[in-house]
Amino acid sequence: MSIKLPEHLAIIMDGNGRWAQQRGLNRVEGHKAGAKIAENVTRWCADLGLKYLTLYAFSTENWKRPKEEVRFLFQLMVDYLKDRLNLLLEESIRIRFMGRVNELVEETRNFCKFMEDETAECNRLNLIIALNYGGRAEIVDAVKKILNDKLEHIDDAIIRRYLYLPDLPDPDLIVRTSGEKRLSNFLLWQSSYSELYFTDTLWPDFSKDELTKALEEYSKRKRRYGAVIDNEE
Repeated sequence: MSIKLPEHLAIIMDGNGRWAQQRGLNRVEGHKAGAKIAENVTRWCADLGLKYLTLYAFSTENWKRPKEEVRFLFQLMVDYLKDRLNLLLEESIRIRFMGRVNELVEETRNFCKFMEDETAECNRLNLIIALNYGGRAEIVDAVKKILNDKLEHIDDAIIRRYLYLPDLPDPDLIVRTSGEKRLSNFLLWQSSYSELYFTDTLWPDFSKDELTKALEEYSKRKRRYGAVIDNEE
């Protein structure tokens, strides 16, 4: 693909429930279909040469959903990743988690650490899964750590050092599916200068063509970072 690619693509995977409802299916069927698309997009991004892909899997607000659905979502994630561990290793895809993972049940916490340890040496693509994640929560947690360390001089660099994954570059492009046009508490600190792309396509219908459209649109944009560029047409 002869276009300018982002180094870091982040995706708000929205529309699983609506996709299922439109077909008269249980919401969990939408999550199953969405998991397959997440796998496809990960593979496509790795093949294209992107270095970082962040998927918004479960937010701090998602606990408001029915308990049965929440349990299913976590079990789906565990089963899906466990079944594909060998494939991830073959494709050299590193798994990392960001969010309040420490608040999850012990079995899930242990699984997350296991996946991170097993794929730690992979370097083709960093797949970051935002799990029990909220942008406001991340900033609050960073401030708490700063206060605990009794730091007096605080600037952007200090705050970044205390984020969940301080080495993670800011997302160049954030894509949201399903027609909603908001960030929904996703990467609030990191998205200051991210390009945003919204599509009406529901996540389980997100195709390689849809990904290509988003990347082509990103490629056309001029990223100014607040600066004025002289001699613009």
